[in-house]
Amino acid sequence: MTSVRTVLVVGGGTAGCTVAALLARAGVAVEIVERKPDFTVHGSGITLQGAAHRVLREVGVYDELHRHGFEFAALGLRSVDGRLLVENPTPPTLGAYRPKMAELLAAAAVEAGAKVRLGATITSFTQDEHGVDVVFADGDTARYDLLIGADGVRSSVRRQLGIEAEPRPVGMGIWRVHACRPAEVTNAELVYDGPCYIAGFTPTGPDTLYAYLVEAAQDRSAHTAERKVATMRELATPYRGPWEEIREDITDADRINYTWFEHLLIDGAWNRGRAVVIGDAAHTCPPTLALGAAMVAGLRFSPSLEPGLDHPREMRGVERLADVAHPFRQRLAAPGG
Repeated sequence: MTSVRTVLVVGGGTAGCTVAALLARAGVAVEIVERKPDFTVHGSGITLQGAAHRVLREVGVYDELHRHGFEFAALGLRSVDGRLLVENPTPPTLGAYRPKMAELLAAAAVEAGAKVRLGATITSFTQDEHGVDVVFADGDTARYDLLIGADGVRSSVRRQLGIEAEPRPVGMGIWRVHACRPAEVTNAELVYDGPCYIAGFTPTGPDTLYAYLVEAAQDRSAHTAERKVATMRELATPYRGPWEEIREDITDADRINYTWFEHLLIDGAWNRGRAVVIGDAAHTCPPTLALGAAMVAGLRFSPSLEPGLDHPREMRGVERLADVAHPFRQRLAAPGG
């Protein structure tokens, strides 16, 4: 088998930039193709736990992200009237601003030597035993030893590989906002007894947090900016304690986003020959089940793709991750899962 010396990563998000940085540091010639004109991402915050910490340290961005973020070590539960019911210790956890993490990971990939094509995408690819031939949207062509699809939950790479897996809604929608952090908020907290399924927040910096409200999924696509603000403020109204101050800062629609919870998990191998999908393209969980980018921990297998290794071992880490994911696949497939 041909060894892995060249890799194309489709998608410049969390998984794509992380694997690109790790492979480039291992001596592999890596190229990232990202359809957006830059690496910016939408979103508010992210809660990062142990497995994600390890990989972010390995990539070399943890210290800088920690400097901008907020570390805490407890999860609080409140009642809808604002009473703190319990505060449970947790392992050290980092709340961070998601766009900042994206910025640092992209910079790490480029610094490690990854080449980047922004505002570009691939239209097709074919493969043989030794490599993958790719056609880009601008008509350019290139050949790589390995193709990695890190292009999100609606992955075109997954579709072109013929992997039959599509995201499914779970019946919940989430409002998120990036807001000012009340001084009393020093840990993540949740409320379960209010009118929403969940009301929660996580500190993301010295003076910021992200707050969220989970409701029954609805079509909110026609909401104007003013209506987005009004809807989230209305949903937050019954909640007391820190939520009263958070609600007053829900004023800017540009800091609000609304999405449905979806799940997707590929049944079986995540690769077909020398093309593989990772990240949300392979496994998308509702945030109530996920671990805030911690599935990136699986990319710790990626440095094994050093020049000179052959195909069977290249995919070994992917197969292990699929095995680990099996119990979660069963839970999601179960009635009411």
